[in-house]
Amino acid sequence: MMGAATAGAFLVGVMTGQPVTQTRVLPRPTPEQAAWHDHEVSMFIHFAPNTWQDLEYDDLSTPLDQIDPSGLDTEQWVDVAEAMGAEHIIFVAKHVGGFCWWQTDTTEYSVGHAAWRGGTGDVMRDLAESCRRRGMGLGVYLSPADRSQGVGVGGRADDPGAQAAYESLFREQLTELLTRYGDIMEVWFDGSLVFDVGDILDTHAPHAIVFQGPRASIRWVGNEDGVAPYPCWNGARFDPKTWGTLTAADGDPGGLRWLPSECDARMRNTWFWRTDNAHTLKSVEQLMDMYHQSVGHGAVLLLNHTPDPSGRIPEADAARAAEFGAEVRRRYGRPIVETVGRGNRVELFPSAPVEIDAVITQEDITLGERVREYVIEGLTADGWIELARGSAIGHMKIDRFAPRRVAQVRLRVLRSAGEPVIRRLAMFRAG
Repeated sequence: MMGAATAGAFLVGVMTGQPVTQTRVLPRPTPEQAAWHDHEVSMFIHFAPNTWQDLEYDDLSTPLDQIDPSGLDTEQWVDVAEAMGAEHIIFVAKHVGGFCWWQTDTTEYSVGHAAWRGGTGDVMRDLAESCRRRGMGLGVYLSPADRSQGVGVGGRADDPGAQAAYESLFREQLTELLTRYGDIMEVWFDGSLVFDVGDILDTHAPHAIVFQGPRASIRWVGNEDGVAPYPCWNGARFDPKTWGTLTAADGDPGGLRWLPSECDARMRNTWFWRTDNAHTLKSVEQLMDMYHQSVGHGAVLLLNHTPDPSGRIPEADAARAAEFGAEVRRRYGRPIVETVGRGNRVELFPSAPVEIDAVITQEDITLGERVREYVIEGLTADGWIELARGSAIGHMKIDRFAPRRVAQVRLRVLRSAGEPVIRRLAMFRAG
């Protein structure tokens, strides 16, 4: 099961004449969670009848004969994802209004009854084929809430009869999505789930990352600003009543389960396209600030795009995404020097003194998040000086500081739970 990632064994303490104590092994990611961390940036796609309504939530007013994204181009969506450095796309196949963008047998409020392609279109199919051709990962968002069915947050209906009927419908929708479109690497249950669908996930997507719900293997960061707190610990205490609704605020380095944070954020100030908010498109500097506070704090950034009624991501948004991806590569794509190491000290030796303003540190998280406190120091003409200091490193910590000319850089781990294993220590002149 994806959501129960932990090194569940116990280590026995050393005999010292005192009672033997037992210490639980640090939580560690599953292979799928570790691969998800490495993606660092992913792309959200929000597209629904409210795209035609200038609304964030579908009011169910748009006739299906008006749903006709005749210019829909999932190849363009993948172009945008690649340009901004995303490794997978999460498509909102059904938002809270209940409209389904795939050929479903569960409801008439779907693309099968829309004007587009005479009711034969299937956005999920088009996107799956584009992702498969391009080597892009694919995830799906299936809203538990469904206004067309009169169902609220978490998939909660008003009475037991309606609850049973909706759970059956939802399970069929999830099964359709997980069996018709190839590998699905991430599944979103926004707002969590009040019922379990673990049997379907185990059967049809046993390796998928799961956002919220009883089988959660990642958690919401707690805001929609693309910002993770610091420290953003990957461990969390296990509580079956709240597992699917924990946020980054519940991070605990002594936790029993590995439950990393995903930072969802918007390119514009809304999740869906609107006619009146093109001016809210974020600048490259705003996006870089978001990157530093999400990926740079060890989380994954999930950055949303909003196709317009034609089915294409607006050109200005696509261009900004490409500028953002290029800026990340410009700043951090090529280190001056980098290394790996073990123990409480890891050192970097450039070939000659050089001016730097950033250091990236990564732990080997497959062995657990071990570092608890560290300092990064640089050897200058005046001797060793402190460049940065912190607590958590985890998958990645980006430390930025005023430019300094250094002949050497060292990472000193001041506190750790076990021997630190540093996957990467790299210095940059990021500007």
